[in-house]
Amino acid sequence: MKYIPATAAERARMLEAIGVPDVEALFRDVPGEVRLRRPLDLPPAMADQDLLAHMRRLAERNVDCDRLACFLGAGAYDHFVPSTVPHLALRPEFLTAYTPYQAELMQGELQAIYEYQSMMCELLAMDIANASMYDGASATGEAASMAADLTRRSDVLVSTAVHPEYRQVLRTYTSHLPITIREIPASGGVTPAEAARTMITDATAALIVQSPNFFGCLEDGAALARAAHDRGALLVVAISEPVSLGLVTPPGEYGADIVTGEGQALGNALNFGGPYLGIIATRQEFVRRIPGRLVGRTVDTEGRPGYVLTLQTREQHIRRARATSNICTNESLNALIAAVYLATLGKQGIREVAELCARKAHYARERIAGLRGYRIAFEAPTFNEFVVRCPIPPAEINRRLLEHGILGGLALGRFYPDLADAWLLCVTERRTREEIDRLVDHLEALQ
Repeated sequence: MKYIPATAAERARMLEAIGVPDVEALFRDVPGEVRLRRPLDLPPAMADQDLLAHMRRLAERNVDCDRLACFLGAGAYDHFVPSTVPHLALRPEFLTAYTPYQAELMQGELQAIYEYQSMMCELLAMDIANASMYDGASATGEAASMAADLTRRSDVLVSTAVHPEYRQVLRTYTSHLPITIREIPASGGVTPAEAARTMITDATAALIVQSPNFFGCLEDGAALARAAHDRGALLVVAISEPVSLGLVTPPGEYGADIVTGEGQALGNALNFGGPYLGIIATRQEFVRRIPGRLVGRTVDTEGRPGYVLTLQTREQHIRRARATSNICTNESLNALIAAVYLATLGKQGIREVAELCARKAHYARERIAGLRGYRIAFEAPTFNEFVVRCPIPPAEINRRLLEHGILGGLALGRFYPDLADAWLLCVTERRTREEIDRLVDHLEALQ
């Protein structure tokens, strides 16, 4: 279709309709110093084949991440995705579906969400899970609001071992709510249960922890649950690496009241940061306060199974004053991917993946600990991530490793000034022994 510019008369009629005297008036709110007052510096238009060739040349300048040995985690994990996942989850009927506004006509999508919810409950050892969160960080913010509503309290404690970006989103979520956020300093890579017990008061709605936490360490969930429950507070557990639940105790078994997390690791690609999948689950007695909505299974008048939306507590379905949240969409496609991934692996498969992650990470940890100048920062048990104190700046290590096709870990000084020399490394089942040994060899050569 050829672009035909508007005539002067047509522009005048449009300006009159919106009540402005001229085009310049549309931009008066833009500061003059940032206005571009010259033509855009663009090359002439290209023919299709020339443009495609140009785009290919630009694309070739990018790094092919599939050819890198990735040791970066920190909330997004490079796991192997079986071919069944994209073949099933990316079928057109799922790929083009949006939120189920005409729920009874979208039985396939509703059943997929229902199956996802059921698998999340089993994985987390919780009673109720939904499929209406954006990501792990926003789900954690929703959990804080939910806990304050349930307990009629306004104080929320969060460990500094919780993902720093989750904590940033938590503060944003609660900045205009009558909720106060306080932090419990981590010690030795974990949240001290006694410190939590001391800081929890009768005004505390929830204690928020993460396990495995941001440093990769496993928390003493049972002790933290007791500390919270003894003062009438709820325990919220945020999980950014759900594959760990194939091996470690699920939060529902040690007393978590609300579980949040990021589902990216469950079959979803890294995608340079999204879209991702927020997880939230809770106990049966709190079902009416969970944000978003649930899919339920029922039967019709002839006894045939059917799926329906139930307990839709978001503001699009009920009066805004009574809504538990303003979450207004869901991540159904990402949830379906997670469900297909879990169904493909099964119980034994998810356990084997978790064991591979843990074994390979501990092999890398032992190898690096044997290098001169490097030491493991924390003695606490870990899953597939661990923190290393380095003899040279971690950012410099990452720059030099990238020259050899290795994507290094996260430099922690960005979030923790007292850990300026610390490096967070992640090892998943995709990393081979040869890649780990190559990483160690380059670290040794850097000194």
